[in-house]
This record gives sequence, structure tokens and C-alpha cells, in this order.
Amino acid sequence: MNCIRSIAAGVGCLMLPGCVSGESPAGAGADPPTIPRPNVVASLPGAFRLQPSTRIIVTDAGDAGWIGTWLAGQLERTASIRLRPGDGNTASTSGVIRFELGGLPEGASREAYRLSVSPEGIFVAANDSAGLFYGAVSVWQLATANAGATIPAMSIDDAPRFAWRGLMLDVARHYVSPQFIKQMIDWMALHKLNVLHWHLTDDQGWRLEIDAYPRLTDVGAWRTPAGPAALDDIDPQTGKPRQYGAFYTKEEVRDIVAYAAQRHVTIVPEIEMPGHAQAAIAAYPEFGVDDVQPDVSSDWGIHNYLFNVEESTFEALEVILAEVLELFPGQYIHVGGDEAVKERWIASDRVQQRMRELGVGNETELQSYFVKRIEAFLRAHGRRLIGWDEILEGGIAPEATVMSWRGIDGAIEAAHLGHDAVLSPWPVLYFDHRQSGLASEPPGRGTVVSLEDVYRFEPMPQPLADAGEQHVLGLQANLWSEHIRTEERLLHMAFPRAAAVAEIGWSQPGRLDWTHFVHRLATQFDRYRSLGIPFATSAFDVQLTARGGQPAGVAVELSNQSGIGDIRYTTDGTDVTAESVRYAKSLQLSAETELRAATFLGVRQMSSEIRSHVGRAARHRASQELKLCSEHLVLSLEDDAPIGGDRSVFLIDVMNPCWIWEEADLSAVTQIKVAVGQVPFNFQIGSDRDKIRLAEPTTAAGELEMRAGGCEGDLVAVVPLQDAAGNNAVTVLATELSGGPANTTDLCFRFTAAELDPMWAIDWIELLPSVNPGSP
Repeated sequence: MNCIRSIAAGVGCLMLPGCVSGESPAGAGADPPTIPRPNVVASLPGAFRLQPSTRIIVTDAGDAGWIGTWLAGQLERTASIRLRPGDGNTASTSGVIRFELGGLPEGASREAYRLSVSPEGIFVAANDSAGLFYGAVSVWQLATANAGATIPAMSIDDAPRFAWRGLMLDVARHYVSPQFIKQMIDWMALHKLNVLHWHLTDDQGWRLEIDAYPRLTDVGAWRTPAGPAALDDIDPQTGKPRQYGAFYTKEEVRDIVAYAAQRHVTIVPEIEMPGHAQAAIAAYPEFGVDDVQPDVSSDWGIHNYLFNVEESTFEALEVILAEVLELFPGQYIHVGGDEAVKERWIASDRVQQRMRELGVGNETELQSYFVKRIEAFLRAHGRRLIGWDEILEGGIAPEATVMSWRGIDGAIEAAHLGHDAVLSPWPVLYFDHRQSGLASEPPGRGTVVSLEDVYRFEPMPQPLADAGEQHVLGLQANLWSEHIRTEERLLHMAFPRAAAVAEIGWSQPGRLDWTHFVHRLATQFDRYRSLGIPFATSAFDVQLTARGGQPAGVAVELSNQSGIGDIRYTTDGTDVTAESVRYAKSLQLSAETELRAATFLGVRQMSSEIRSHVGRAARHRASQELKLCSEHLVLSLEDDAPIGGDRSVFLIDVMNPCWIWEEADLSAVTQIKVAVGQVPFNFQIGSDRDKIRLAEPTTAAGELEMRAGGCEGDLVAVVPLQDAAGNNAVTVLATELSGGPANTTDLCFRFTAAELDPMWAIDWIELLPSVNPGSP
């Protein structure tokens, strides 16, 4: 592998595909707080100060001529720095930020750039407008990293490790506005992410306008949400439950695609087939196997509606795809191919006959035939098919690319077979997983995927390198939206984990350093605030653990997930600052104390401030603070009510709704208060549903049972659910503790119920002593 020495000012190594960088050159100072981390940085004497007279000049840049205006606008919006785009023909080299095409070695990545900062100005060179744009992104980051807009002199030689650095946005489950998608594209580009995988169709919605088949959006874009609250939400115009949905017109799509292209983000559309097709079949039952017309689904999970394999259906799909190709000029079209349950194919006499006509031996081979038909169509139109790793089963299409989601095995197999692959493994790159175990996390998958988990993912482990690293295009994180119904929550789930994806996708392995990344993230958080991104501080948010009570006081321990930074706190009701007391060891506090705490890196606050009444914290647990009795299918589920306003979020194993309060202090406790809610059981989990066992109720609505000493221990309380049964939102119930031990023990909580739907869930539990000192 070769490195080409820099031929411009500064010392460094211009990264070519496959080039491995060593450490920064001897004498290089600390890297600037940019994300992703540049591959080669050398510090130089002096600094350049941005001033009102500084001009931005783009010379001989062709379609990159807009970069000057973009950079000026970005600096003004986020840092109140007002600069003027200048005349590209100006020869001046002093007091300017100059962008120029050319000057990099032939064969350099089109995204490579060279940046030089001197006391006289800033110079950015690249062989392609993509490189110039990423150079401009780095200039923006440098300018927003230092107060007073003074940029230390340095040289940067930079290029990405991988060509595919992406995010997937699922709009089939929950629609987001075109303006939001443009914002997401903007923010991706500022991280040097370059692929937006747009998941447009699924069982729960078809979001793309298709002229030849208008019912795909007239019918397929709309559903009635699950649960009694949605059924009670009557639309006065129709007299029926209000429907949820929307779709993107062709005009909107063209606008978004052009917007992305200018920012060097390629959009890869996904049209799911042969499975995840219920919304399409709801619109056109003739596309299905048995002419049954289902509703657009409001369930989550794996459905069994598949496209049939008639010639008429292939012709329809080709017409649909022809319209998709006209809208999306990129190389790749994603066709899904995952989780195609074959039950309806197996049960259909016509499908079985069709298999015999086609000479196909089994249903797995039939799916392979299906994908190969579609791949041939796309190839004939100059495009490439990409699909989830199930497209390997039964034989892969000749020029298909595999997106490996079930670990990296799909990518390894694809590479062995000579096919390209993109890494998108579950769970580490599935951003619908919550980021910490705190009760403040929004709904999502229950397993925690932390910022550090994402950063430490290695896209090129040795087995994959051995299989053929030249076939690994890159990596992608996925924002599945079953449990993420708002745009703000999507951003919370994406950032800053997207910054970690950006760095591991761009920077060479020797430049990856978790602690270094976290310290640069402090500056990135400032940028997020200036951009208006509602990002997550989960890695730094303070977790408070409180135990005990009067008269000895409450033992309080503070920690954060990352283990980085100083936790500062106050106990006198004042706000926490970087000058507040630094937490060093467990605190013994009065039950009446209000404790406030936050994490700081130097003077920068990295977390939100928590405020906790420590007495209540010792005897109160949210569901997220309880131990689940098992972890089969753990979800952080949002209540279905109220329709408007805030809703509770329950952590639950839907295969076994059971919780344990470990080492609960029952001394002097005489009453237990519990907040319970109901969620619709809208999970398509096949035969696994039959494995869920609930205890038989003794009353019509069921009960919440509490046992001391574990789930096989003594029954110490029973709370009838009748008063909560008619409430779609959360209900607070209370009961006396009967004969429980007056000591510390594990408390187990389980519901009895005659039916799974709706499923009962715990929101929070509070232990109440006979004398309740220090109540808030």
C-alpha cells in the first residue's frame, strides 16, 4: 500500500484508497476538535483570524462554485461570523479563504482534500467538488472551534477510509416532513456522511407517489394506529377513527434528491420486496398471493404478506421501479429482500404450480428467482441492486450488493462470492436502540447501544479482510422508526452516534481513539446547539442511585455511562456549574436533600442537569430502573394515550412482562404505590406469541401481584386493576403491604390477565413508609 507525499505546503500523507496512515508527523501539535478526525495533521507557526474583510474565493470550481456562498451562510448562522464570497478570478492570496480544483495526485479519492492554514489565509485543494465541499466543512469546524474565530496554522491531508458512509431513515413506519429530511441531509454532510438510505415502503406504509398505481399512496400511505386510544380518536369529517399517514410527491422527491446531490449525499431508495409488502397489497390485492385484501398494518414485527410471482406482478413492479429510477439517479436501488416469511407461498396452490413452471425447487429458491428477476431489470437500466443479506439465500443475483444486517456473516459470504457489501449489523448500528438505561431515554428497542459501543465497532475485522476487503464499500447505521414517532426523537437517536459512525467510516484505524473523540465531542455539542439539533447527552448524563432512609440518611452514588468527565453537584438548591463540588465518592445525605448534578469536561457542560429529591429517589423506581425478569424481546414502549401530549414510556419484555426491584428496603414500609398502563399487543411474532404465559386472574380486569424474595417468594401484595382498566393512559394505584419482611429483599412484580391484548406494564413503583419523612 502506498502513501503519496504532499506536494503542497505542510507535511503529510494524502490518503488514497487502501492507504494506511501512521501517526501525525513529528512535531505535530494536538489535533483540532473536528469530527471526523483528519488523517494527517501538522501544526505550523502562527494563526489566521477571520475578519469582516476576509473573502471566500472559489476558483475554477465548476459545480462547486456555490461552496463560497454555503460556507459564508453556515458561518453566519452558527457563529455570527460574516464573510463575503469573492470573485473567483481574484489573484490575491492574503486575507482570503481560497478553494481550488486540482493539485492532488491522480487517483486520489474524489472526496480527498488538502487544507492549509497560514497567517495569510486558508487554502483548500481537491480534485473534485466533493473534496472541496468536505474541505469547506473542515474550515467551518475549525472556525467554530475557537473563540474569536482565530484558527491555528496547520496543514491537513485527508480522505475517507470507506466510500459508503451512511444513515438509513425509515419513513414507512413514521412519516417525516421533506423539510426534516433536508435538515438531516445538511447535518449528515457536516459529518462527511454521504449516503442516505431512504426506506420508503413497508407493511405499515407506502410513502412514494407512483403515477401508474395511485392506490399505493391513496390507500397504502394511511393506517389506523393500534390501540383503543386511536380507535376512540374519531375524525369528525369521516366519523371514523383518525388515520395516520402521508406520502412524498414526485416534485418533493426531486427537490430532496437535488438538495442532497449538491451536498454530496447520494439517496438510495428502498422499495421492499418480496416481503414487507402488506401496504402495497392493501392497495392492490392482485399483487398478493391469495387475493386477500388486508389493511395497512398497525403492527410491528414480521408479517407474512408477500408479492406473488405472476408475470403480471413482475410487470407491475417493473413499471413501479421505472418511475423510481426516473426520480433517483444514483447507482443503487435497494429492494429489501429480508424477513420474507414463506407461509402464503407454501399454502398457495397457484404459487406451487408456478414454482413447477419455473423449475424452482423450493420457496427459498423462489425468493432468489424473484430477486434475480428484479436485478436483471435494474441491470438492464444501468443500475445496481442492493438488498439485505437474505438475498444470499438460494443463490445471489449476478451483480447484487449485500447489506449485512445479521452480524457481518453476510458481508463475509458476499465477499467470498465476489460481491460488494455494506456493513449494517444489528444491534450496534441499529439506532432504534436506546442509548442508556436511564428513565429519560425516549422509546425504542430495549437493549442499550451506547455511543462507545458504536465508536468501538470495527468495520473491517480480520475475517472480513481475509474474505476480500476490496468488496467492503463501507458502513451504515439504521434509524428504524417503529417506536420513534417524532422528528425530535429521531435526531436524539441519531446524534451524536452518527458522529461516531462518521469517524469510524472516514478516519483510518490508527487515528481512532475513544477518549480523544469524546474530548472533541465537547466542541461538537456546541455546534449541535448552534444548528438546533436536539442531540442526546446519554453518554454523560448522571445516573443517581439512592438507598436507605431515615434516620441514617440516604446513601447516594453518582456515575455516568462513559466514565469520562467530572460530575459536579450541589445540595443547596442552586444550579450546577463547572465550579460546583466535584463528586469523588458516595454521599450520605438527608432524605430531604435536593441534589443537582451534571457532567463537565473542563468548563463545558456535557450533560443535562438532574434534580432529585434523594428521599424519594431511594424509594421510587421507574420501570427502566427495575431489573427485567428475562430479556427475550425487550422494548421501551410508549403508551398509546393520551393522543395529544406527553405519554409514559415502559421498559418491558413483551414475552414475559415481569419486573424485579432488587434489594428493596421494606423496613417501615406499609404501602406500595404503583403507576400502571396498557399498551396494545401489536407485535407480529408468529408462534412465539403462544409461548407467552400470564397467570390466571381472579378478577375480570386482572391484578398486579408482588412477591418478596423473588418471583417464587411470598405474596405480599395484590393490586386489582379494575380502576385502571378503563383508562387508556397511566393510572396510579396503591395497596397495603401484607405481612412482608421488614428488611431488604428482592420484590417481583407480575400481572395476571386473561388476554395478551392489551398488555399491562409498569410505569413506576414507590414504597411508602408509615411515616413518610421528606416527601416532596
